[in-house]
Amino acid sequence: MMMTSEWVMILEEVQDLNTMIRSSEQFANLQKAHLAVYSDEELVRKINDFQRMKDQYEDVQRFGKYHPDYQTIMKSVRAKKRELDVNDKISALRLAENDYQDLLDEIGLLIGKTVSDSIKVPVSNPFFQSESSCSSGGCGSGGSCSCSA
Repeated sequence: MMMTSEWVMILEEVQDLNTMIRSSEQFANLQKAHLAVYSDEELVRKINDFQRMKDQYEDVQRFGKYHPDYQTIMKSVRAKKRELDVNDKISALRLAENDYQDLLDEIGLLIGKTVSDSIKVPVSNPFFQSESSCSSGGCGSGGSCSCSA
């Protein structure tokens, strides 16, 4: 592939977009929430404990209810997950991650629509999916999704 002036302009636009994303409020909130979680030594220890318990859980899943520690590990994993889920810092991090992902989804949809209306852009939020659903008739499912295919 040859590098043309058009490619150089596109790369410059991508760098500008990257700069704008990194200077967004969502990115700043994500960084702040991430720092709050991972600067708390006790919380990091709990996360690591949960990760070790999850590894044991995966080992137990291979054998299912026939594993000798099945009940114990299942209860422990649920308890540790619940303990992390109710933590305010973890909750704030998850909300910040979702907000940032929504921003990235919006940008992806805008770029996709700029190229063509029939481009399907994978998004994590169903709100954006319904916006970009097969209303153009391009789903290929024979109208099973109630579009006008």
